[in-house]
Amino acid sequence: MNVIFFAIVMIAFLFAAVRQLAGGPADGDTTPIEALSQSVVDSAAGAVELAIGLIGVMTLFLGLMKVAEKGGLLNVMSRLLRPVMVRLFPDVPANHPAMGAMILNMSANALGLGNAATPFGIRAMQELDTLNAEKGTATNAMALFLAINTSSITLLPTGVIALRASAGSGDPAGILPTTLFATLGSTLVAIIATKLYQRFSSPAPAVLTSAAAGDPAEEAAERTGAGEAHNPNQNSDPNLDQNPDQHADHEYAHMLESASTGYPGWVSLTVLGCVMAIIPLAIVYGTVISPWIIPGLVAGFLAYGMIRGVRVYEVFVEGAKEGFYVAVKIIPYLVAILVAVGMFRASGALEAMVGMLGPVTAKIGLPAEALPMALLRPLSGSGAYGVLASIINDPAVGPDSYIGYLVSTFQGSTETTFYVLAVYFGAVQVRRVRHAMAAALTADLAGIMFAVLACTLLLA
Repeated sequence: MNVIFFAIVMIAFLFAAVRQLAGGPADGDTTPIEALSQSVVDSAAGAVELAIGLIGVMTLFLGLMKVAEKGGLLNVMSRLLRPVMVRLFPDVPANHPAMGAMILNMSANALGLGNAATPFGIRAMQELDTLNAEKGTATNAMALFLAINTSSITLLPTGVIALRASAGSGDPAGILPTTLFATLGSTLVAIIATKLYQRFSSPAPAVLTSAAAGDPAEEAAERTGAGEAHNPNQNSDPNLDQNPDQHADHEYAHMLESASTGYPGWVSLTVLGCVMAIIPLAIVYGTVISPWIIPGLVAGFLAYGMIRGVRVYEVFVEGAKEGFYVAVKIIPYLVAILVAVGMFRASGALEAMVGMLGPVTAKIGLPAEALPMALLRPLSGSGAYGVLASIINDPAVGPDSYIGYLVSTFQGSTETTFYVLAVYFGAVQVRRVRHAMAAALTADLAGIMFAVLACTLLLA
């Protein structure tokens, strides 16, 4: 991201400088350099205004997701996924903690719980490494898990919905069907690509048997759960009420235990069929369904929490606090990327790039204005988020245009691949990633292609 940020700023500066020295066109009485200077100030101020406007919507959605999480929705998702996961990962014993951690990670991603997904993902890699006979080299299961993680079927892209709402979208949840379509396609491609690439990759490390790897139950008891990666200096006080870290560990162990048992296969297939049915329903009745989505989510999640015995008000406030801090913490990232993008646009460099690439990419439904988002997403989540904010807040584009829907779908249907590679493999000191990166990037490319196809079909 350092190189990308520096490159955008320098290209913008040099482009404006050449236009200035060459006596190029200016907007009225404003010279190119003056326009560039004004853009820096306006973009920095606009980034802060954007983040402040985002606080309310972000706190709402994270509060609702906290209610759903406390009510056990994550465990329900985990039990639905288990029959599929057992078949996708034949090298991982069905009762091994790695299976439960992977299921929890994917369930959290599907529900838009990125903060919960990361510790689950790290734990999954740590558990998969216990089955790895060749430490430092990625196994087939690790590569497949990472590829699926980067594509990740998404039911509720809550962060993108919040950003679209803050940008004044008349239908902020309108990206639900396009994101679901794109992530279903990219996940399928991720699985196929990983299975194919592993045949041509270097030999897979040997997989330890359950006996050689140790008793999964004992290992789960010995490790401290998701908190292991974040709080190694834990207190040994047996009083759980006075030791929130230990309480979190026990809660995590309980979630793993719940994820270790799945619903019957027919139940999972029925739910999958219902999810798939959302796509044609959205195509036919999209304009009728869309206005119901956000109020339906608010009422549905709160009702689910009440039925499950959750103190919905207190839990909602707890989650809302996290939303407030998240919105405030992204201000520096928004300022950096929006200033860079603003300079790039004000210098005339973006206009030149659009004029050069637009005729080519437009033929496949990918306008040149959306190219920076497509290219930046695998590299930097915060950078892509800033570009998304810049595009949908541009009065000439807006959140409800084709481009606005397309870049919103990009954000919800692709992942920050290099970050995921660094964090997940770094947690287990894997240096030989084998075919994992190729499979993950293939999934990213598929996500972009399916996003274009989804927006073309649903918005035509």
